[in-house]
Order: sequence, then C-alpha cells, then structure tokens
Amino acid sequence: MVPESPRFVQRQGGIPRDAENVTGEASAPLLTVPGADPCWDDSAGSVTRDRQRREGLDMFRIAMIVCGGMGGTHARCYGNIPGAEVAAVMDSDSEAASRLAASIGARPFTDADAMLSAVKPDIVDVCVPTPWHAEYVCLAAAHRPRGIVVEKPMGRTIADCERMIAACAEAGVPLFPAQVLRFFPEFAAARSQVLAGAVGEVACVRTRRGGPFPRAWRNWYGKYAWSGGIALDLIIHDFDWLRWTFGEVERVYARGLSAGQSATNPELEVEKDYALVTLRFVSGVIGHVEGTWADPGGFKVSFEVAGNEGLLEYSFNQPASPPYIAALELADSGRAAVPVPESPTAVNPYQRELEHFLDCLAKGVAPSVTPEDGMEAVRIALAVNESAAHNQAVALR
Repeated sequence: MVPESPRFVQRQGGIPRDAENVTGEASAPLLTVPGADPCWDDSAGSVTRDRQRREGLDMFRIAMIVCGGMGGTHARCYGNIPGAEVAAVMDSDSEAASRLAASIGARPFTDADAMLSAVKPDIVDVCVPTPWHAEYVCLAAAHRPRGIVVEKPMGRTIADCERMIAACAEAGVPLFPAQVLRFFPEFAAARSQVLAGAVGEVACVRTRRGGPFPRAWRNWYGKYAWSGGIALDLIIHDFDWLRWTFGEVERVYARGLSAGQSATNPELEVEKDYALVTLRFVSGVIGHVEGTWADPGGFKVSFEVAGNEGLLEYSFNQPASPPYIAALELADSGRAAVPVPESPTAVNPYQRELEHFLDCLAKGVAPSVTPEDGMEAVRIALAVNESAAHNQAVALR
C-alpha cells in the first residue's frame, strides 16, 4: 500500500522523440535515472561501452527474413552497430526485398533457404508474422549460424516455441527472443529500483499500452488465428517485463474484444481490439494490464508500481503528464525535493537489444533473454486469451 502521508522526492524528465515504428509500437523516450548507469548494465555488461571493444573482432553478417515492419526496423538498427552488416534480406515480395536491400546495400532474395545457402550469415533475424516464426527459425537453425533472433511473440503456440527451442538446441545455435521492453531504460530503471527495495514491498502494479489499430500485410494483426490478438502481439511486452520484475504468474483473469469472441468464431477478423487483464503473481503481487488497439489519439504507454514505501510512475505520450516520476518516502526530510530534469540517452532500444545479443555472442556468454523467457511470455498471453474466451480464471501453476 502507499503511505497516507508520504514524503516525496520527485525525479522526472525525458523527452518524446519521433520513434513510432511501422508496426504501431512506440519507442518511448529514453531516460537517465539519477543513480543509475545510463548505459544500463545487465548480465552481459554495458552494450554501449562494449561497442568500442568489439571493433577489432570479426564482422557479424546478418540475413533478414522479411523486410516490412519490424524487419526494416531491425535492419536499420544493425546499420548503426559497429561490427555488424546486413548482408542479405529476404521477402516473398520481390519489390519489398529489393527496396530494403537497396537502402542498406544488401542482396535481395525471395527464398529464405536460397539466401541462407548463398550468404552463410552469422546471424539470422526472423521478423515474419507470428504463425511462421517456427518454420523459419527451424530452417535457419538447420544452416547453423552463430545466432538467431526471433521477433516477439516467440511463437503462436507453446508447441511452436518448443519446436524452435529443440531445433536450436540440437544445432547448437543460440536463440534470442526479441523482448525489447527489457531494453527501454525507463523500464529497466524501474525494475532496478523495485529490486533494490526503493518502494518497499510491492502490492500492485498497473500497465497500459496501445494506440490505433496496426495496418499490415493481409490485415494479419486483425486475424485472431494468426496474431493471437492484442494479448499475444502487443501486451506480451508487459507480460514479459512483469514476469522479469515480479516473478512467475500464478493465475490470470481477462476480458477482451477479439479473444472474448474467439470461442464462437475462430476465424474472427477485427479492425480494433482491447484487453483488460488481472494477474496474480506467486509472490502475491497483483498486476493490472490494459491493452488497446482502439485509441485514435496516438500510441501511449504507462505504468505504476505501488509499494508500502513509495510509488513509481511512468507515462509516454499522455496529455499533460511528466514522463517519469519516482515518488519515494524519505527518512531525512519532510519537504518535497525540487524536480530534477533528466537527460535522454542516445541509443534506440531496438538497437540496444540487438547489440546486446551480438555482444553476448562475441563474449561467449548467455543473453539476458532466454528462449524459455520468450516461451513463458507466450504462455501467459495464451492463458489470458483462454480466460477471455471462457470468462473464467486460468491457473498457470
């Protein structure tokens, strides 16, 4: 619970930037939180500092599978990473492949197997729509690159995730699910503060994410059987971050637009979606997650973490609100401190996650996001969809 008469220090800042990508997801402002390393150091070390160390190492040659949406985002991020080069791009649409290839100096292909055989890349980055993740990851694993990136959600089903994990394990190829929210400094900083006890014992956490409905190839986001709706495609970001921060989820209860109709209409196709989810964690923390593809006012992200010694709040693109506030009870002062503006960092979080994976491969250490993490986020999202479809709580453990 939040103290009735807290003594606060407010830390706020960050500036919005033009970072909404073509999938409808927004890259929120990057913050430097006082007392935190602005490079954000996780298990593999600071990716920003390690850029300089890697310049003498062999080049990572990357092959991209599918050029639209997140595929284009990843390709452009690699262009900013020293020691990385996108050597080839593949898309069944030859014009899309040629267009992206020309913009980054890569070879275009329309067949993935032919590309992998011809180029023999070090890294294969799979950004196809979700139902085809397993097919292309397993194909890539058979070519035994140094590593494989798969865009979130890792798979459409748990069976797909298990198939990818088994194929990569058999081939000895590291598989990296691109759960990018862990690489947004504001979310990483909030987790660090929670784990350090800055807000005391956490009772409740709320997140909200969403904006307009995403438009893409064959309206695949709107086809529930393909995308899994907003729970699997969008707020899986929050499920992964919440599990990373607060531990395993015990059970979920949800109401949702597309998921709620899926039991009676498995071929459902929508042009808007919404979900409201309650999660109970094994630790006792209660989570509330809201996701929308029905907000014409632009992409918005927010979270609130409430503990018995303070409150963390973050909002991006919310009207008239500071992006980040850490409100903590102080033992030595009865007055609120002066708000201190913070400086944004320079590295795009999508670049940050890809650079992290390359750094881990160069060092021979495990990435901070494991294939099992990717699968567990899918498991939570599928439980949410099951709950919404049948209007009942679903236990995960």
